[in-house]
Amino acid sequence: DFFGDTNVPESEISTHARLLENCLAMGNPTRPSMGKGTLWDDWFGSKKSPVGSTDRCRILFTMNTVGAGRGTTMLWETNPPKPHSDGPKPWISEQETAATHIQRNLEEIDAMCATGQIAARLQVLVCEPIPAQWTEWMDSLLVNCGGKAGPLDQDQKKVEERPSPVQVVVVAGASTADTCHDQKSGLMEKRMQDLVLAPPYLSGDKKGKSSDPTVKTTHRDLVSSDDHDMYVAFKWSSLVSTRAVNGFVQASADLAAAAASPNNQKAVKAKKTEDGVTVPISNSPSSPFLIPSFVRVSYVSEENSKVAKWRMHGDFFHPASWEVCKDSFDMTWIPDSLSGAGGINGICNSSSAPKGKECGQWWVYMAEEQMSVTPEVYANEATPPIVQGGSNHIWMVTERQRREVVKQMVCKKEEEKDTDCGQDPQAVMPLGDLESFLINFTPNTALGKQHIKGRRPGYSREKERALDRERVRERKQLKGQEDIEKALFDYTVYPAALFHKDATIKAARARDVVLTKHPDKEAIGPQTVKSSYYDVTITKPREATLAWCQAISRNGLCTLYADYFRTSSDVRCLEACGMAKNFGTVKE
Repeated sequence: DFFGDTNVPESEISTHARLLENCLAMGNPTRPSMGKGTLWDDWFGSKKSPVGSTDRCRILFTMNTVGAGRGTTMLWETNPPKPHSDGPKPWISEQETAATHIQRNLEEIDAMCATGQIAARLQVLVCEPIPAQWTEWMDSLLVNCGGKAGPLDQDQKKVEERPSPVQVVVVAGASTADTCHDQKSGLMEKRMQDLVLAPPYLSGDKKGKSSDPTVKTTHRDLVSSDDHDMYVAFKWSSLVSTRAVNGFVQASADLAAAAASPNNQKAVKAKKTEDGVTVPISNSPSSPFLIPSFVRVSYVSEENSKVAKWRMHGDFFHPASWEVCKDSFDMTWIPDSLSGAGGINGICNSSSAPKGKECGQWWVYMAEEQMSVTPEVYANEATPPIVQGGSNHIWMVTERQRREVVKQMVCKKEEEKDTDCGQDPQAVMPLGDLESFLINFTPNTALGKQHIKGRRPGYSREKERALDRERVRERKQLKGQEDIEKALFDYTVYPAALFHKDATIKAARARDVVLTKHPDKEAIGPQTVKSSYYDVTITKPREATLAWCQAISRNGLCTLYADYFRTSSDVRCLEACGMAKNFGTVKE
């Protein structure tokens, strides 16, 4: 409703159109034909964006369907639900069938098209041809994207006989079908990367014209070979949303604004670093190549195993990650990483910059690869994510980022040494909008599963963790010692709220170390600066405003209303929105 609202006051248009502006700025400069009689006009001509534009952000959604089933039966061997049927629907367990999760994703994609700002196409990757009724069902759920509502009339053309926003792609042949169905093989993840990135060497051509990253050499019948502004690759069990797309394009615009900042160009050339957390980025090859990435979260369902439930703060409704932990990330302050209205528009050098000494944003910088449980952990080893610390099960790139990634892939294929090809893409997430980058794993069966030894989050501190476990075992002070010990060390249940807290505390402690001139080695806790929200005591409880700011941040409003929080003189929510470099002072 927010992005699709057409009755917007003149003063608020930039806020409602920010998703479209950011996407077009990071997207493909070649725009589609939108005149009367074109397919674009037929699908999208009836609804304009809040700014009155007929142009839209063209997003390709590529869905990996490997492992989708109904119980032990492959999903495509069953019948799809009846679309748009009247009356109450029978209750279906969230673990019973993948159809409910695919349907939820299709409804989210359709809602994006309904805003008037997004033109979505869906590429469904399967291992073998699937029945036409499933294609018809998927098409019928994307009415606002150009699909036709079911059930089919006698006069209505079938999907294969008319333009449709859905394209089913069989990615395996007779010899590779079994490998494709094997979720440990990583074949589907590789096919998804190849289709989205479309590096020129896939066609088998040698050096020459094919080295141009802007030219896709994949088959022209593939929707992914067309021009798009943004690409979303996801597994059927990962829930895509307008919030995630908006958060991603805003974070990408913020990083682009930082790379284009004159201040950062000078800092990178001078190789000046004042502390261990400030990282200026620029457009030079030696600068870090950062791409916003995602982490999956799940719930402890009432239907699945309740192992490690006491790690969930006492109830079953905290979204929690199992692929990362406290040791999986570091915190980085990127100067000038704030973009204003109108696309990539750095505001740190303008008069509308937020009031304060430092202008920029805190970012969660993934220091480890995400570690899933079997079978996905093996698929990730066979086909690593395109971004270090990113996820194979939900990732996004803009057209500008895709070209940079492909340019590096071509360079590595042609050059003997990787050093000349620039830095590999690195996963980051903005602290002020962290929850928008936590993607729901809809079957909710992930928590309470044991990681494979040596392949669990925090693997970079495996020895320290073993020592911690030994200390717990020696104390023998806990009731139910063995169960709690297993929950602490054998299972990873990392609640989203704890993720946000740990990230904020890490950032605050990093600044405290830098700003404390004469540190007291015996002191516990911060000495110079602290987090206003998290560093509290019983005698000094926090005021209500801080909690409101946290709620604003967790609901994604720091990004949704970025114009206000970034350019107004109201500094009360700077910390919660990740824009306060030095936090608050420790008062005696």
